[in-house]
Amino acid sequence: MKKIVLFLACGLVFGNMAFAQTKLGYINSAELLKMMPEAKKADSNIQAYTKTFQDQLQSMSKEYEKKVQDYQAGEKTMTDAIKEVKVKEIQDLQGRMEAFNQSAQEKVDKKREELLKPVLDKADKAIKDVAKEKAYDYVFDSSVGSLLYAKDSDNILPLVKAKLGIK
Repeated sequence: MKKIVLFLACGLVFGNMAFAQTKLGYINSAELLKMMPEAKKADSNIQAYTKTFQDQLQSMSKEYEKKVQDYQAGEKTMTDAIKEVKVKEIQDLQGRMEAFNQSAQEKVDKKREELLKPVLDKADKAIKDVAKEKAYDYVFDSSVGSLLYAKDSDNILPLVKAKLGIK
């Protein structure tokens, strides 16, 4: 029994010594991305790209509203056949708007991914370089909420900013 207790005690001591040698660091990658000029430029380009789709959708929306108003204004004087045609036109326009909106969202998402990939790769490389240079064993991303406590002295954000030339 004494041997088991002694073995467990030695295991805990050596285990704690091994853990004490592990160097941990953390960074808020969302904060880093906000500071990177490349990310700001990409965001600006994405907003401009999105605006072109918003303008087209707004134009379609105005056309839709006009068709609905025209239908409502003349509904009492229309024959059933004309009503049917007008309702079909309105429904077709509504369907085109929905399809356009979905297509636009997919294109914007693809553009966002295309523009941000090089920025994310650059940030990832800088983080890994700093971690290797400063001999960190682990670097956690505090922006995703996976870190509950960390000493400020282990925050490598200033080091990564310096590596990227960000003030």
